[in-house]
Amino acid sequence: MRLCSEGHPFIGGTFAATVLLWILAAFFHSPVIGFVTGLAFLATLFCIWFFRDPARQIPSGDRLILSPAYGKIMQIVEAVDPQTHEKTWVIHIFLSVFDPHMQLAPVAGRVTKITYTAGKFLDARDPKASFENEQNRMDIHPASPALKSPLIVTQIAGLIARRILCDVKPDQVIKAGEKIGLIRFGSQVDMIVPPNVSWRVKVGDKVEGGMILAEVTA
Repeated sequence: MRLCSEGHPFIGGTFAATVLLWILAAFFHSPVIGFVTGLAFLATLFCIWFFRDPARQIPSGDRLILSPAYGKIMQIVEAVDPQTHEKTWVIHIFLSVFDPHMQLAPVAGRVTKITYTAGKFLDARDPKASFENEQNRMDIHPASPALKSPLIVTQIAGLIARRILCDVKPDQVIKAGEKIGLIRFGSQVDMIVPPNVSWRVKVGDKVEGGMILAEVTA
């Protein structure tokens, strides 16, 4: 199983603590230290599971829009982008602490702008989280001529997730399905897409990073 490099310090730290506590528990014959050792071991397993990077096969097609995250679809709504003032679709994906937490490029293209906004740490399922929480917006200009409008992926911190990591920079060229960021630990990812798409998923569906969410219709 592959692991995200961002998780190495957490995995290494909890594993080192487990070994140290195990030695202390054996030396002092302390059931209390033994119990704490068990908790440290469980924390190590959790970190390994949380920072896993599943193998995936990225579909090809210049009209396809892929999922930027692993999680559960909370909403698919029509809206107007507050920055471009254009009609769009917005999809909200909730990432529990048990989902892989990397974000992937929904299309091939170029990152045109990255906008970080400080904010609150409301539960990611709170309707106000998309507007009030700490977040990082990535504007992506698609390489495909079938997609005439930019796609926007927004990483949103949650109640537990208080660290947004962005792996791309403005003007960087990216491939569809390429890793573009990660959020620790439990969060939300929103994506703004053009209005002329046919959805392949619905509210309540579990999605995986890189799977097809929608297809451009015209």
